[in-house]
Amino acid sequence: MTSIAQKTEVLIQALPYIQRYEQKTFVIKYGGAAMIDDELKQSFAQDVTLLKKIGINIVIVHGGGKEVTELSSRLGIQSTFIDGQRYTDDATMEIVQMVLAGKTNKEIVARINQMGGGAVGLSGIDADLLRVKKYSEGNTDLGWVGEVTSVNSDYLNLMLRNGLMPVVAPVGVGVEGHSYNINADIAAANIAEALQAEKLVYLSDVKGVMDGEALVPTILEEEAMSFVERGVISGGMIPKVRSAFAALQSGVNKVHMIDGRVPHSLLLEIFTDEGVGTELVHGKKS
Repeated sequence: MTSIAQKTEVLIQALPYIQRYEQKTFVIKYGGAAMIDDELKQSFAQDVTLLKKIGINIVIVHGGGKEVTELSSRLGIQSTFIDGQRYTDDATMEIVQMVLAGKTNKEIVARINQMGGGAVGLSGIDADLLRVKKYSEGNTDLGWVGEVTSVNSDYLNLMLRNGLMPVVAPVGVGVEGHSYNINADIAAANIAEALQAEKLVYLSDVKGVMDGEALVPTILEEEAMSFVERGVISGGMIPKVRSAFAALQSGVNKVHMIDGRVPHSLLLEIFTDEGVGTELVHGKKS
């Protein structure tokens, strides 16, 4: 059993972090098991509500790819991934919008609001929050997948100033009015850049950046790109890492990758000296 002295030490250790981050903005990409397991859903809702109650502005961008894949399978639609991103045809786009902007978004909002978090559910279509163009990198065609061209940061800041917690489904709209699927990691990075966030936190099913069996506690861009070339970083981690460093270069202070399968990992990463994941930092090896 934890002693009174140990409990006191935890609170004292958290104090300077609480003072440092008051009135700062954190953008949290929420995905993986933390969105599926009931206990982890509960701990996430508690964590973000606590952060908000102590004066930190919270914006959540959620995934939901597993539910999209499951519903697609039930409807006989095959899911295809290219470099960690979902190929999105017309039928898949309908499922993405229905699942992410509908069912998943509202479930997250309801759970946070049970804790008193003041969450508001949005998609990138609302108030032109996420304007996009068709994804075009090299010769890769991902269908109705969009790159963010602008973020309506005024809309988000208005909500934050009024004590609300935006919960954003990564669906945007193009100039022609068509809906686009957006990689949630990249959408979170774009929003963090637009808000000049103190922290961008990726909550997923990995401990962080792993080199074999070893967790890499801190990584620079040069090292990360070397890991991509060697295949140490692969699949869905590639767009996550690339978007993280793009965010750092655009003014986000720090990026964290943490394991959402660990209850309250968000609080452990932010309020303890050791942290629990990988911190991505801007700079070069000396």
